[in-house]
Amino acid sequence: MSVTVRVPAKVNVQLAVGAARPDGFHELANVFLAVGLYDEVTAAPAGELRVTCAGPDAEQVPLDRTNLAARAALALAERHGVEPAVHLHIAKDIPVAGGMAGGSADGAAALVACDALWGTGASRDELLDICAELGSDVPFSLVGGAALGTGRGEMLTPLEVGGTFHWVFALARRGLSTPAVFREFDRLAAGRDVPEPAASPDVLAALAKGDCDALALAVSNDLQPAALSLFPELSDTLAAGRAAGALAALVSGSGPTTAFLASDAGSAAEVAAVLRASGTCRAVRTAEGPVAGATVV
Repeated sequence: MSVTVRVPAKVNVQLAVGAARPDGFHELANVFLAVGLYDEVTAAPAGELRVTCAGPDAEQVPLDRTNLAARAALALAERHGVEPAVHLHIAKDIPVAGGMAGGSADGAAALVACDALWGTGASRDELLDICAELGSDVPFSLVGGAALGTGRGEMLTPLEVGGTFHWVFALARRGLSTPAVFREFDRLAAGRDVPEPAASPDVLAALAKGDCDALALAVSNDLQPAALSLFPELSDTLAAGRAAGALAALVSGSGPTTAFLASDAGSAAEVAAVLRASGTCRAVRTAEGPVAGATVV
């Protein structure tokens, strides 16, 4: 017997970042939207905990117990007194180290898959509690749809979305470390007051109405200056997408994937074609959102 769980990537339509907390994390107002780029995690019985991975950039994925999928299995097994003897295979399609929560997605998917495989019967609240222990983005990967994440991003409030949003994602030629981007944010913020993060009423209203033009005017990412400071070439990708007719262009999360909002599927295809020909990125993907979170398939 095996269980396969499909889990989506995310884009941050708003990422407001507060000052560093004493524990090293930052207070966030993080408006997540799940989009249709997916990893699949398959859990199968094995003699011991083992992680394998296949797909684009799979060689960059750690296969030891630092992998969030492995950590998820260990956390669930410990809570329920189960031996974590499971083979977790990750079929990778979410960009690695791309600011789209691929590792977090794998953690959420492994948690759901192991719960089903072992019959632990964990409640939704228990799964979310384990997700929050694993990382700031993991709870949203479980839930999907659209949500406002506060605290360090793990405390979720579901959001209404009144339509489908069309996105183009340009994948960079190298990754960016999320901790490094936050350190750069702190360096750039040194000596000035950092306001308390708050969700933008304009972002929330645009999502609720399904209004892509209004959302384009409201999207923001407080980590974008830090990502561009560490990876200046991303400015060329952003400019190429804007020139191609994207309604909005921004770095996705901590980067380095860049995200472009389009008015419809046809416009997204046009923006994608221009970006592919621009020479400013290594690959381009299109996706729609919102989509469901981690789901057994």
